[in-house]
Amino acid sequence: MTTQQTLQEQPDTFVFDSASEAEIGTVLAKYPAERKASAVMPLLYIAQRQMGRETGSAWVPVAAMDDIARRLEMAAIRVYEVASFYTMFNTKPVGRYHLQVCTTTPCWLRGSDDVVAACKRATGIGGFGETSADGQFTLTQVECLGACSNAPILQVDDDFYEDMDGPRTVALIEALRRGERPPAGPTINRCGSAPEGGRKTLMDSVHSIAENK
Repeated sequence: MTTQQTLQEQPDTFVFDSASEAEIGTVLAKYPAERKASAVMPLLYIAQRQMGRETGSAWVPVAAMDDIARRLEMAAIRVYEVASFYTMFNTKPVGRYHLQVCTTTPCWLRGSDDVVAACKRATGIGGFGETSADGQFTLTQVECLGACSNAPILQVDDDFYEDMDGPRTVALIEALRRGERPPAGPTINRCGSAPEGGRKTLMDSVHSIAENK
């Protein structure tokens, strides 16, 4: 995407809707008036979610950042700095589904290369930072997502899909394309980060343990 294309997609104005205003009121109530600039990240999230509702693309336009700066009485450049520093904020349009693949060491050792290849194959995307021709998917490479025990991880928007491999990645993308949203979490037979297939130790019930005392 060229700089000119990005500029053309920037809306001239941005107005928070009633749902967003209710969230903003709740957020600002958490901070003293003289510290309201601390609400910059929550407000960026609110703007991004609203863009997702309104346009199908969850991102933060410059007009929204300017309004946030005005509300929080801080320099606009400081809002731009926060939005551009953290990868969870999208400063240009993304697809309806944002595929974010962790490729750092634990996920790589567990097969993140297969997840990346499956994402490309199932969406037709050629590389990171690109959006599919149908506008449905954007593929992004991200750093550690903090779920290493369930590696490899594919984050879709705000949801973590864990213990992924190539076939499960393709199946997930096909479900998203059909408008379905599979439950987030492990995609194998495990609960949270417990061993696959269930508990392997401390199999006696609490009642049995108490009886044996």
